[in-house]
Formats: sequence, structure tokens, C-alpha cells
Amino acid sequence: MIKQIIGALVGREIDRRDGRGGMKGAAVGYAAGSVLRRMGPLGTALGAAYVGKKMYDRRKGRRVV
Repeated sequence: MIKQIIGALVGREIDRRDGRGGMKGAAVGYAAGSVLRRMGPLGTALGAAYVGKKMYDRRKGRRVV
């Protein structure tokens, strides 16, 4: 369940990067979920770290100094 959520979040980040939306993010999210499942706990940690880094960068960019 956690791996599917992380896969969906990775797909959302990919979709936000190009700004157009569509099937690209969904396909990458599905593929990321499959890859994470095969990699086991290491894959889950890598996926969570990727999503966490993107969220941190976005929050840091919004911060008004």
C-alpha cells in the first residue's frame, strides 16, 4: 500500500514538472510503483526520499525571506 502511494506521488511530481498533466505522470507513477515493489525496502526508501526532497524544495521556494 505504501509503495503504491509513493508511486502515485512520484507520478504527480513528474506531471508537475512538465506542467501539462496527462498520461505521462500516471505511466511513470505506475512504473515507479512496480520498480519499488521489486527493489523491496530500499526502493521504498528511495521513492520516499525523492518525494520528500521535491516537497522540501517546493516549500523552500515558496518561503518569503
